[in-house]
Amino acid sequence: MNLYRIAKWVVSIIFYPLFRIHVIGKANVPKSGPVIICSNHISNFDPPVVGITSPRSIYFMAKGELFENPLLGKLLTSIQAFPVKRGMRDRNALRKGLQILKAGHTLGLFPEGTRSKTGELRKPLAGAGFFALRSNAAIVPCAIIGSYKPFRRLKVVYGEPIPMETIRESKTSPQDTANIIMEEIQKLLDLHK
Repeated sequence: MNLYRIAKWVVSIIFYPLFRIHVIGKANVPKSGPVIICSNHISNFDPPVVGITSPRSIYFMAKGELFENPLLGKLLTSIQAFPVKRGMRDRNALRKGLQILKAGHTLGLFPEGTRSKTGELRKPLAGAGFFALRSNAAIVPCAIIGSYKPFRRLKVVYGEPIPMETIRESKTSPQDTANIIMEEIQKLLDLHK
C-alpha cells in the first residue's frame, strides 16, 4: 500500500466524522482517462477533502515554498503533490501537469490560485484554462460548501464534466476557459447551498 492510500485512509477516518462530509455526484468523475477536477478554494483543508472524496487518486499542485523544507517536500511528493511558483508562469509545473494528464491520471486544481476568505468565488487564474485547452482531459467542476466547523455538515459536490469540444474548437483563450469553469463551479454552489 503506497503512502497516498495510507494518507487517504487516515484523513478519511478523521475528516468524515469531524466535518460530517456529504458527497454528491461522485459518479460524475470519469472512471478512466485524464481528468481535471477544478474546485473552489475556501480552506487549507480543501486539497485533502477533495483527495478523500474523489473516487480517483489525484495529483495536486502546491505552492513551491512548501517544498523548501526537505522533509515536508519529500512528504508532499510522496502523496502526489508537485511544486508551482506562484505569481509567475512556471513552465516546469505546466509541463508536469500536462505529463500527468497525458498519462491518463487526475489533476486537482483550484483555479482561484489562493483561498477566498469570504467564500465568494474570486477571479480565476488562466492556468486551469491552459490545462483544459492543452489536454483532452474531462473537466469536472467541484464545489466545497460549508465552513469546516467541527460537526457541521460539509458538502462536496462533483458536477457533470463540462462539454469542452466547442470551447477547444473555437480557440477560446485560457482566461476565458478558466472563467467558464468558474461559472460551472458557481452553478454548483448556487444549486446546493
